[in-house]
Amino acid sequence: MYDYNYTNEQLESIKKVEESRQERLSSLFARMSAEEKQTVLKENHPDYIESAYEELKVGQNKGGKVLHELADLLQGKSRVLDMDIDLTKPDYDVDVLVIGGGGAGSSCAIEADNAGAKVMMVTKLRIGDANTMMAEGGIQAADKPNDSPATHYLDAFGGGHFAAKHELLYKLVTEAPDAIRWLNDLGVMFDKDADGTMITTHGGGTSRKRMHACKDYSGAEIMRTLRDEVLNRGIPVVDFTSAIEIIKDTEGKACGAVLMNMETKDIYVAKAKTVVIATGGAGRLHYQGFPTSNHYGATADGLVLGYRAGAKLLYADTLQYHPTGVAEPTQIFGALVTEKVRSLGAQLVNKDGKAFVYSLETRDVTASSIIRECKKRDNGIKTTDGEGVWLDTPMIDIIHGEGTIEKRIPAMLRMFIKYGIDIRKEPILVYPTLHYQNGGLDISADGMSTTVPNLFVAGEAVGGIHGRNRLMGNSLLDIIVFGRNAGKSVGKIYKDVVVKEMTLDHVKEFDAELKKAGLNPTKLSPQLLPNYTKQPAI
Repeated sequence: MYDYNYTNEQLESIKKVEESRQERLSSLFARMSAEEKQTVLKENHPDYIESAYEELKVGQNKGGKVLHELADLLQGKSRVLDMDIDLTKPDYDVDVLVIGGGGAGSSCAIEADNAGAKVMMVTKLRIGDANTMMAEGGIQAADKPNDSPATHYLDAFGGGHFAAKHELLYKLVTEAPDAIRWLNDLGVMFDKDADGTMITTHGGGTSRKRMHACKDYSGAEIMRTLRDEVLNRGIPVVDFTSAIEIIKDTEGKACGAVLMNMETKDIYVAKAKTVVIATGGAGRLHYQGFPTSNHYGATADGLVLGYRAGAKLLYADTLQYHPTGVAEPTQIFGALVTEKVRSLGAQLVNKDGKAFVYSLETRDVTASSIIRECKKRDNGIKTTDGEGVWLDTPMIDIIHGEGTIEKRIPAMLRMFIKYGIDIRKEPILVYPTLHYQNGGLDISADGMSTTVPNLFVAGEAVGGIHGRNRLMGNSLLDIIVFGRNAGKSVGKIYKDVVVKEMTLDHVKEFDAELKKAGLNPTKLSPQLLPNYTKQPAI
């Protein structure tokens, strides 16, 4: 019946899922109370596992807790300590240095270029090799008559456990409609009705349909458009080159970066009047052994660079584990199954075909509920790499009509059908996957670090925008809003910036702090790339 080689246990479970569909169609699973949500989070979410954390011994967040994997890098050994670097003869001299080649960095570069600044982007892979490219579900904006930025704010503030920085969340939701217009004008092909009205859907934790999408290629379509705009403008992009240290001047202002060619290991110095960190997330650190939906270069570089330069971290102890990562087949273990699948009607059910959670609860609650269900005796389904639950995708065509899956989520259909699984006819196995870095560098409303002058941050490297949990569609939104924000901000100040003598003294001082605290790290940081072999990391 099926092309995929399911186990007998899985086949028996699929039969139960099929038999329960009619009952589930007529009886939706109730949403949790606030008390129930707190209980399921505290008992099951990885953020609440105390043994996974340790206290930082140095830096702006000394005494604060972060995951062991991040602590090793924040308190790691700088790559430049043993290097003889001549800062008096920079290889590049620009007004704005953007570190990162994803949606946030590209948006920033475009706006800074609009302001007349001399901009350069540097990225350790290629422009577009970023989590932006991999985002699927959509981008939020309250631009319909029954919606408002105030309602968007309330949804996001509550979904983030009332911890978001007010000025950042306010900027996110109030500038969202303009972000959509800006992208549309640049050429992003949003889903629209015949009359040109944008099609919007629900996401987890949203009280209105405000998710704008490009089928389930939303991030790829946005990144395609931004990349074309950057390249068409002639903005220089230095590919396969990592920033390995922020440079400061004698007044403590960020004024450039030490760069390393990823292939030759040659070292370069970039001087800049302003520096923008737009390095994205950290999924490839595989916190607590979780798989990840993130791109190959997501190793928390921006947090490390900023922290060693004196930037403060905010909510660095909290991560987002997307509820629906692929649990089977093993070839795509951990890959993202977009929340749009659930927004279209797919339901989460256990081994016996019973729904156990409202499918559009916030991501942290949904992920915790899946983990709880798998903990229960015999409620999870054994997979090659562990266990999972069913996401009943055929419900989409049952609810909306045949052809909906092929039309609305073609990337999902294609991803699974390569392995003999037709999501139109059979459910898929899912389990939470490491997806998003909720915390990051602390910034003010203009995008500048709260502790390091002329160091700006945009995108997933920012902390505080979403609080302690992010709603679907607000990440593609924040890379645009805060990428543009950083670009406009540096565009206003670069003409008046005078760079004093460039120095790496702060790196030596940080190393001295480590030794004083009894730490003598050997792990090089930033990590730059994940290490999946027995060979030393790059």
